[in-house]
Parts: sequence; C-alpha cells; structure tokens
Amino acid sequence: MQLVKAGLCAFGMSGKVFHAPFLKEHPGFFISAVVERSKEESKEKYPEAAIYRSVEEMLQNTEVELVIINTPVQTHYEYAKKALEAGKNIIVEKPFTVNVEEAEELVKLAEERGLFLSVYQNRRFDRDFKQVQKVLNEGKLGNIKEAEIRFDRFRTTPSGKQHKENPDQIGSGSLHDLGAHLVDQAVQYFGYPEKLFADVFSMKGSEFANDYFEILLYYKNDLRVRLKSSVFTKEDHYAYKIHGDKGTFLQERTDNQENELVAGAIPVYGKEWMLPLKEADGILNYLNGNSETERIFTSSEAGNYMDYYQQIYEHIVFGYPLPSPGKEVIQNMKIIDASVKSAKEEKIIIL
Repeated sequence: MQLVKAGLCAFGMSGKVFHAPFLKEHPGFFISAVVERSKEESKEKYPEAAIYRSVEEMLQNTEVELVIINTPVQTHYEYAKKALEAGKNIIVEKPFTVNVEEAEELVKLAEERGLFLSVYQNRRFDRDFKQVQKVLNEGKLGNIKEAEIRFDRFRTTPSGKQHKENPDQIGSGSLHDLGAHLVDQAVQYFGYPEKLFADVFSMKGSEFANDYFEILLYYKNDLRVRLKSSVFTKEDHYAYKIHGDKGTFLQERTDNQENELVAGAIPVYGKEWMLPLKEADGILNYLNGNSETERIFTSSEAGNYMDYYQQIYEHIVFGYPLPSPGKEVIQNMKIIDASVKSAKEEKIIIL
C-alpha cells in the first residue's frame, strides 16, 4: 500500500482528536511531523513523528507531502499559502479562512501549483447529517418547502480562547466556528441560495465575539432554510427540521464521535467503530402513495470521520474525487461573509 507522509501544524484539540488518531489508524498514512511550539505531548502516542517548533521549520521536511493546517483560523491563510508554496498538498481545518478573498487566493494558488486543497468539513460524516441526506434522497417528503438546521450549546461562560472570543479578531465567534458546519450542510442539501438575511451578535456581551446567529437563506423555488446557533440552549432541540408538501422529518443531532474521541476512543480502519443507537433519533411523518399518513421512528446509522481520510487517500492514490475541495467551500465563505454584512447593515444581501 502506498504510504502518504503527513505533517500536523499543531497538536491541540483538533490535532489530538480529529486528525492524528485517523492518520495513525489508517494504513495508508504515516505521521512524519508534528508542530509543538514548546511541548512534546505527541511523543507519547506518536513517537515516530519528528517534532518541530514552527510550521516554517516543518515545511522544510521534504518527506512530508500532506500538511494539515489545524491552527487558529486567523492563521489558516498564512500557513496554507506557505505550505502550497513549499509544494505540499493541504487539508485546512474549518472554517476555511476568515473571508472569501483569502479562500479564493489559496484555491487559485493550489491550482497553479498542481496541488490539492481540501477543507476538513467533517460534519458531512456525522450520522445525523447522513440520515437527513438519506431521507431527502428518498423523496418521501415531496417538494421541500422549509428547513431548519441548528447547532446549539450551553456555554455561558468565556472559554478564554482569544482566537475564538475576541471580537476584534476577524474570524472569531460562532458564525465562523459552528456556522462553517451549518452553512456547509445547507449547501450540500439544497445548493447555493439566491439571497440571505442574518442576525449575528453576542449574548454574553459586546466584549465577546458573536455567540448567536440566525441566517435565513432564500432559494429561487420559494424554499426557505434557517440556520441557527446559540450558546444559551440548555435543553436540546431537533437539530434538523425538514418540511415538504408530503410530510415532515425531524432529526436529533446524535453523532457522538467527538465525545468518544475526546474520551480516548481509537477509531478503527475498515469498519464502523461507533456503537449502534439504542433508541430512535428521528421522526418521519409523511403521506404515502395512498395518501395515508405514516409516522415512523427512525434510527440513523453510525457516522465515521475515517471516511474523510479514506477519500483523501483514494484521491491521492487513485485520482478519485477530492472530499470538500477548497473551490467548493468558497461558496460557504461567500455565505458567511454575506451574513456578516447582512447583520451589520440589517438588510437582505443578494448572493
């Protein structure tokens, strides 16, 4: 099996939870390098990886062919550009960049250098996202008229992470953080909208970056899609509400991969590593072919972030389609940028 040598630009939560375990367990990847500016925590689980004190130093390693840009979003553009200029294929953590101009420049540079750029939209591999996609593909809801996608948390106190909570730093706040997931999901389900209106602000106060947003997406076929997130939500909602002219589907956000990984779970290559659900996590209520109502409690199948890295590997070795290519995710950045403008100017923005 061809071995792809990878380097991680940081070893914080993203590196420890979302990337290193999958690179380690996938037989087609080898973690050659990790950037740790002062610590050496990666040595315990990844002793074979060389430790570098800066991204620039790691990029001089000619063996590294795939670089994961998993640093704070404010640094994505800088490090992604340096990695591409060093001849490396790259994976950029979400959010892609702080604005669409940076995203477009990076995509153009990757194309000029004949390299690939993928954005780590891992929530496409969540069980709940996949279940909604399955129901939409089945067509039982008829023509979709309205949808709502939420990603809520109960985090009422500051985290202390300046790159996420400092309102003076572009790219900080929930809109770029969680919004990068919700916008991506909406575009994957329904395509690129015609216009939008957004309400974005900080419930914790103006000294903090936005922690609440509501985005209304308008589509040409009169479909309305609402994206919403709040950190003052103690009780869970249905994360997905899909309404069509033949029925409704309600889906909980039940993917537990992140929690399991944080707790130390080791993903397994080649098969599902998450346990099946014990209870249903969705409700499908629709009119069947006889115009009779059927109400079904549904259970989503396990998600698997390993599938992302499998697709990356298949792209490198076999030329298969690249997952979430940067050129595609530029659309998401346009929606996020337009949401910032809409909230600031308090008006609908044409896309």
